[in-house]
Amino acid sequence: MESRVALPSDIDAVTDTITLAFSDDPIWSVALARSDGGTGHARPFWRLFVEGAVGYSTVFMADDASTVAVWLPPGAKDLTDEQEAEVDELMAANLEPARLQAFHDLWDRFDTAHPRTTPHMYLSLLATHPDFRGRGIGQQLLAENLAAFDAEGLPAYLESTNPANDHRYQRAGFRPVGRINAVLDDATATTMWREVGGPT
Repeated sequence: MESRVALPSDIDAVTDTITLAFSDDPIWSVALARSDGGTGHARPFWRLFVEGAVGYSTVFMADDASTVAVWLPPGAKDLTDEQEAEVDELMAANLEPARLQAFHDLWDRFDTAHPRTTPHMYLSLLATHPDFRGRGIGQQLLAENLAAFDAEGLPAYLESTNPANDHRYQRAGFRPVGRINAVLDDATATTMWREVGGPT
């Protein structure tokens, strides 16, 4: 697999992979669901997060965008203030009030769980296009990224929103450190931390 840093010209392809990969995610498919079943707002939602990270040169991708990893460097925000406002407008236009409140509550839970004391790389999104699942390319991209961060002396943090992926992250050296309960159902996300070089 050939991998590289994503450029602004790759934003659409990266967004497409993330949108498809997270369409059945146990946390986000529910949190973003409209009462009428519409999903047209999901792509612009994810695109804002890709746009927010591309400027840091920390979005990595297979050359064909079959797998992508959206990272944020220490202290960086997912979104600018303007992008946060866009997310708010997008969600308000697509979610009924109760679901909109649940979305904001979930957002707050993720924010509260995020560690603040130790500088680290944050894996915001890791996605493999559904047509390429099961080939290990997501794990390969993750391993490449972590090796580079190890060389920089940076630990890493993520939230695993699909329990099926927890063991994959643990194989990469992450350990569970907490849980985030979803708002609309009984799903949970596992917060995970990886020291430099993996488990010690």
